[in-house]
Amino acid sequence: MNEFVFFIEGDVNRSLTIDPTVWIFDERKIDLTTYFDELETMDDEMTKYQKSISAQWDKERLEGSAPPNPNQNGNIIRFNKQKLINGTFGMPLKSFLKNADPISDHATLMIETNHGQSYSCNLEEGYALIAGFSKDGQPLKETGPVHIYFGDGSNEQEPITHVTRLVIKAPKA
Repeated sequence: MNEFVFFIEGDVNRSLTIDPTVWIFDERKIDLTTYFDELETMDDEMTKYQKSISAQWDKERLEGSAPPNPNQNGNIIRFNKQKLINGTFGMPLKSFLKNADPISDHATLMIETNHGQSYSCNLEEGYALIAGFSKDGQPLKETGPVHIYFGDGSNEQEPITHVTRLVIKAPKA
């Protein structure tokens, strides 16, 4: 069995070794079964949200505000064990790539697999990548440790599999 970690290294100030199995408990994880569908409606929802906030602001300015009710809108913390057990999740990679502290903002990101394949994109595009780490509640033991999805979902049905290393390469001076 292969190591179940992947690496972020190259022209960085901090190389990272990442164990994606711990991400199941991370609040930043996303549900890959709905994420890319929700992207399409996100702009419309943002406009709707901004309009509702503006209306609320106007109302409170004219009428005053009511004290907050902590139980309103289902604002009670709940743990959904079934979703964790059966979910298909991914993790946005931006914070990890930034934490590696690339030595150049104009770098290239190489995505390497344990099959000797390599894919590249510029670092800015790399910030939008998502690392899939579980499918139907199971780690990606056979095709992992992670799958890479493009931020726009264009490879949602065929992600890059068997990813073991992300290498940041700064342009030559």
